[in-house]
Amino acid sequence: MKNKITFILLMFISSLTLVFGQNNTALFEEANKAYNEGNYPEAITKYQSILETGNHSAAIYYNLGNAYYKSSEIGPSIYYFEKALQLAPNDTDIQNNLAFAKNMTIDAIEPLPKTQLSKFVNNITDVFTYNQWAWIAVFFAFLCVISFLLYQFAYQSLKKRIYFLISGIAFLFIIGTVAIAYHEYGEAQQDRPAIVFAAETIVKSEPNLRSQEVFTLHEGTKVQVLDTVSNWKKIRLIDGKTGWIISEDINEL
Repeated sequence: MKNKITFILLMFISSLTLVFGQNNTALFEEANKAYNEGNYPEAITKYQSILETGNHSAAIYYNLGNAYYKSSEIGPSIYYFEKALQLAPNDTDIQNNLAFAKNMTIDAIEPLPKTQLSKFVNNITDVFTYNQWAWIAVFFAFLCVISFLLYQFAYQSLKKRIYFLISGIAFLFIIGTVAIAYHEYGEAQQDRPAIVFAAETIVKSEPNLRSQEVFTLHEGTKVQVLDTVSNWKKIRLIDGKTGWIISEDINEL
């Protein structure tokens, strides 16, 4: 079943000179022209030329994802949509096109089921990044100190109770937000997503060709990289399966 999808180029022409520079602006416009004319290989080459100059943006990655999708190269298409989503996580166009590209993959992998408690905790911790949680902890620390000072200098017993209560609650929030920030930081450090680029690749039980075949993966599947040994990567799927794959068969995000 084929999905209907409309690919729209992200063209911020008015601000390109400031972001890319004059040469890259011209390249971007030429790449967009090649894309609109159906010359996807040329568009890909020109978009990649911009990236090689060290200029990165969600627009370039998004357009690259579109061009690769139109060229029926699902692995690179998903890879660049994911790259675009890292820079613009709330962009609905990127999210939608990524979803359509994922529908073209062969591997149907179901994630491990989560308990209600785990879902509840994730819903809370994922609201902010670890940096944002750290700043929230700083805010509560400031509130705690100010409330405690007001408690010390207040003369009325009611005010002293209120300031003491606020100080105590703020202290509890400090502990909670610092714990969440630390947890989210650890998760971010361990997060090493990658996309399978090989049309088909065999995942081994050990990092050598003589080891047992565990399972097979196909182009476009997203994995987590756990370890590296020589030219092998240890990966984990969202269903919990692990194994070793040749490094050149995947591209890390």
